Amino acid sequence: MGWGFVVVLLTVAVVCGRANSIGANWGTQASHPLPPDTVVRMLRENGIQKVKLFDAEYDTLRALGKSGIEVMVGIPNEMLSTLASSLKAAEKWVAKNVSTHISTNNVNIRYVAVGNEPFLSSYNGSYLNTTFPALRNIQTALTKADLQNQVKVTCPLNADVYETSTTLPSGGDFRADIRDLMITIVKFLSENGCPFTVNIYPFISLYNDDKFPLDYAFFDGGVSKPVSDGGTLYSNEFDANYDTLVHALEKNGFGNMQIIVGEIGWPTGGDKNANVENAKKFNQGFVDHISGGKGTPKRPEPIDAYLFSLIDEDAKSIQPGYFERHWGIFTYDGLPKYALNLGTTNTGALIQAKEVNYEMKKWCVMKPNVRLDDPQVAASVSLACSRGDCSGLGVGTSCGKLDGKDNVSYAFNSYYQIHDQEDKACKFSGISEVTKTDPSTGTCRFPIMILPYYGGAASHGQVFFLPLLMAAAIAMLSIF
Repeated sequence: MGWGFVVVLLTVAVVCGRANSIGANWGTQASHPLPPDTVVRMLRENGIQKVKLFDAEYDTLRALGKSGIEVMVGIPNEMLSTLASSLKAAEKWVAKNVSTHISTNNVNIRYVAVGNEPFLSSYNGSYLNTTFPALRNIQTALTKADLQNQVKVTCPLNADVYETSTTLPSGGDFRADIRDLMITIVKFLSENGCPFTVNIYPFISLYNDDKFPLDYAFFDGGVSKPVSDGGTLYSNEFDANYDTLVHALEKNGFGNMQIIVGEIGWPTGGDKNANVENAKKFNQGFVDHISGGKGTPKRPEPIDAYLFSLIDEDAKSIQPGYFERHWGIFTYDGLPKYALNLGTTNTGALIQAKEVNYEMKKWCVMKPNVRLDDPQVAASVSLACSRGDCSGLGVGTSCGKLDGKDNVSYAFNSYYQIHDQEDKACKFSGISEVTKTDPSTGTCRFPIMILPYYGGAASHGQVFFLPLLMAAAIAMLSIF
């Protein structure tokens, strides 16, 4: 495939609802997640009418009840085998996670996402034999519950399930090694009036290919030589990628199939191109690009899309990169990262979360009289990064202009905040201290953690990090 179609490797899903409205992916892999009621209020105040969840956690769904927000509940890949092998298990899942919430909690569930990007090459075929049977069983269970007209199944797929043989959209077809399976799934979705859900990430195309032209990732028409496909011009990666899928569907007899963009966005940390400026440029450009219902050259019609993501998640896996924890348009505590007009509110700006409860205003930093070459510094930073979150550091990121001592302080403070400001969490071999002076600078914020939320399920309680690989933590030292 040509650079215009180098596609994404990782991460998650979507929803469908009102045409041409912007939805959001709401993930909760955080050490201190916001309470669900707080997030739902934030969604409503920002006019976000559609939300995609990655599981069916009870408190989250309950909070969405009576909100009017259209919901897609998710089924993790780890559950596919059970649901594929047992229709009874699928019926129980639908009864517990769909029927009950619709009838009892008045949740506007519209879709069930069966799996999440299950055919990624990195999974080595782990879900090839279970995805379609699970999809079929969930559909059967919805029909048995008489919900088949209200709730549709879909399977959020990474854009690497299709490719182009010519480096142009018109050469699009499904990936050769899974082509038969993809046609089976698409046929099943089509027969049941269900959409094709795809996740498209120009950022990851850029991340994976040093030769990918930066301007082609954005929507401002800055490309000096647009790609011409039989006279149709493409000046951005999204349009070309989306239309490659359209051609793949047409080629296999499904030219009229509904498409949902399940995930699209840009991170603000963890990579040289991940910063506030680029994220604002991309996300605002995308919103403006689809706001008039223009669609793409091949499909000039309104696009349903879901930004990835709503809130940063500091406990996400750092594969394939540190940027995975920084996709949010809001910070971990519900503050807008940058001005973004979704066209959904009268103010034309993002509205922050209300009534957020914080720990005390204090930070853990490196003592000013300590030298960077002190032998205790490297070991202390390794410890802090292995059990905290240093993924936001690095050249080109929003925290990329910190000096060496500030980088060390950022690492110490992350560990300290994630461990709820415990006194012992700021004792790094005598080289750290607690301060009440905010060390934040420029675009780099040194966070104060929010108070832990203890919900009805473990996934919404306080979550402590699985340690990062020590090698990864030590690698971070190169930026100090």
